[in-house]
Amino acid sequence: MKLATLCYIGKGDQTLMMLRNKKENDVHEGKWNGLGGKMEKGETPEECVIREVKEESGLIIKHPVLNGILTFPEFSHGEDWMAFVFTAREFEGELSACKEGELHWIDNDDILNLNLWEGDRIFMKWLDTGRFFSGKFVYKDGRLIDHHVVFYS
Repeated sequence: MKLATLCYIGKGDQTLMMLRNKKENDVHEGKWNGLGGKMEKGETPEECVIREVKEESGLIIKHPVLNGILTFPEFSHGEDWMAFVFTAREFEGELSACKEGELHWIDNDDILNLNLWEGDRIFMKWLDTGRFFSGKFVYKDGRLIDHHVVFYS
């Protein structure tokens, strides 16, 4: 199983999103995502999300909040993925170019209108509920075919 992080950074009424359009053979090509990536050996999810956000954006997030865990069976090349989903509202630094895609501050009211993965439209609504979640999203040929979630208070 591949372990990864995903972070949605907020500033006022906007969220930093990445249009994945620069990396070759990117399973996310053409989609809008939060920032994050694969955990490295010995990293905690918090260490990974801070490192990945800095690498992808130049921003140093402070006090990332773990909102939930998502599992994606056989998501890419038959591999299962597990993503630790964070939000962050405190950061420092200046936004820099990313080699994987274009970074844009998107009005929160417009995010669900972007070209997102189908499951993202579902779990992004859970980020502001204050409830920790554990979800499973099953895709086949790039289409969401099943999902379920457990919420913890």
